[in-house]
Amino acid sequence: MTLLAPHHDGSPLYVSNSAPALGELVRVRLRVPEGYGPLAAVRTRSNPDHEPEWTDASSLGAVDGWEWWEAAVRVGNPRHGYRWLLVHEDGRVEWLNQTGLHTIETLDAEDFALVAAPPAPEWLHDAVMYQVFPDRFARSDQADLHPTPDWAIPAEWDDPVDHVAPGRSQQFYGGDLPGVIEKLDHLTGLGVNLLYFTPVFPAESNHRYNASSFDRVDPLLGGDAALVELVEKAHGRGIRVIGDLTSNHSGDGHEWFRSAHRNPGAPEQEYYYFLDADNEQYVSWLGYASLPKFDWASEALRRRFIDGPDSIVAKWLTPPYSLDGWRVDVANMTGRHGDVDLNAEVRQLLRRTVLSTNPDAIVLGESTNDAASDLQGDGWHGAMTYPSFTRPLWAWLSEPTFEPYLDAEGRVHTAPWFFGQPVGGIPRYTARDFFETVTRFSATIPWRVRLGNMLALDSHDTARFATNAAPGVAPVAAGLSMTLPGVPVVFAGDEFGLTGVDGESSRTPIPWGRAGEPAIAERMDLYRDLIALRRSHPVLGAGGLRWLHVDDDVIVFVRESADESVLVIASRTDVDVELAPGLVPSVGEAEALFGDATFATAADGAVAITADGPVFAAWSLPGVRVPDASASTLSGAVAGPATDDGAHTVAAEAVVAPEAQPAPEGE
Repeated sequence: MTLLAPHHDGSPLYVSNSAPALGELVRVRLRVPEGYGPLAAVRTRSNPDHEPEWTDASSLGAVDGWEWWEAAVRVGNPRHGYRWLLVHEDGRVEWLNQTGLHTIETLDAEDFALVAAPPAPEWLHDAVMYQVFPDRFARSDQADLHPTPDWAIPAEWDDPVDHVAPGRSQQFYGGDLPGVIEKLDHLTGLGVNLLYFTPVFPAESNHRYNASSFDRVDPLLGGDAALVELVEKAHGRGIRVIGDLTSNHSGDGHEWFRSAHRNPGAPEQEYYYFLDADNEQYVSWLGYASLPKFDWASEALRRRFIDGPDSIVAKWLTPPYSLDGWRVDVANMTGRHGDVDLNAEVRQLLRRTVLSTNPDAIVLGESTNDAASDLQGDGWHGAMTYPSFTRPLWAWLSEPTFEPYLDAEGRVHTAPWFFGQPVGGIPRYTARDFFETVTRFSATIPWRVRLGNMLALDSHDTARFATNAAPGVAPVAAGLSMTLPGVPVVFAGDEFGLTGVDGESSRTPIPWGRAGEPAIAERMDLYRDLIALRRSHPVLGAGGLRWLHVDDDVIVFVRESADESVLVIASRTDVDVELAPGLVPSVGEAEALFGDATFATAADGAVAITADGPVFAAWSLPGVRVPDASASTLSGAVAGPATDDGAHTVAAEAVVAPEAQPAPEGE
């Protein structure tokens, strides 16, 4: 499947303003292969206030084998969806939305979308994230000064991880923030520039998601002073730092919960869902009594935790701590319980506090399954979410060995862990399945928000990708993380090639003493090179995405901007692919950036790519040229008259002829 077809996405090539105000006119562009059609009309269809509205596009002309069309869209709602309508001279009709080109009508949920809210800071597009699980990253000499807490099962740094309860949550290696400071040169050597910590607040577990306070850093990690020093030194190296908050629950040892548990009338009782008059029974996360669930109907909880300059959220963003944002744990369940759904209120309020405290900060929500309903631009800048990248990547690039392992209760399993899904192991996907899954789960999220989604191969909550990876696919997996739209993520230890059969066993202490071993050194070099590729080509952060070729074994895509394009090929098998003439302009100027593949061009602009697999390769190409639009009058667009059924048009003065207006939609 070679994809020479009309194209639009949310990048600056196609959208004049990705952060418009309500009521603002935005110019959107469509790119159509020359000779496509012929077309009788090109239009956009929006749905403000759930009532269709149309605009007619005008042709800007053609360049490099593509004709460009432009239309004006008035932003009517905070999330304003629109799609393209192509009317052929022979009467055929096509619709273009975020899932692709269709001959039948499409869903509003899959429309392209403009978001009338402040965007994420520009630095997020340049970010390569490095995730640290504090207990397992690095242990300083200062850690020896802290007594082992009563809840902990002490372990030496080289001891194997015990992922059977109670060691699962209580095995304690003693990693700390001063240890991270000592390893900052490792991070700068890799090239990462965004450091994400799982929780650093005190708790009676190694993961610290059952916080006993949000007001201070765990003394076992070095306390508040260690965080201040770490952030200062990270900032001095050009590395931003974000923290991790549990907005859905606290620990049962939390000071707020202890004030209210078995204490009717305590002010904090309204922070939780107590189920009896004695405040004995309560709602908890998935039935775990150690994680009592917050009740976000409480205005007092909102003020204390997320609302305003005196809140927990704001405190850690201000000096002397100066965090650069938050990843919010279990964001998908926050504020939701039975017939109560306050999630939108909570995420919007939390975001408002973050931006009023530090407009250059980010807020990412954890939503590990279909996250579309919560990712429409009103709250999270992006998400830790797995179905739009991580899960299909595993399904395509894994080759499980079915080696036995123990779960938390000590039971033996052979089917590999796969994100908690009872599917008998890791599904087997083709490259085409990967493409279709990425498309499906990205199509209902505005482009601007998609750019903030985390592209993780794995995390502290998953098995390590390398555990079941097919031979030779590490460059393919990491390369796709660095080149597809979103924020690349390196979970500490990925660069060492670490393995782990589930989330807990993936939290292996970093084997610093083995960094010079040939296999590990090679894997580190791979990550350095791929991170350098990402960061030295801004188009990989904010440029558009156009799929060029997809089959069962190979995907080819190009990231595009006016300044540069980067063409990428990825496959777990040998490659012999031909790209049609005109699919990519200026192919004769291609420069190899990464990988071992042959890129041959013909006089007519066709491209032949061959390589031994598995392979990940990338080439730089010139930026995309667009016809001069200086004469366009779309900025003077005005609202057109309603059609007979009430569907409105938006006409561009001196551009849309009266006879070009669409017929009534008919409902």
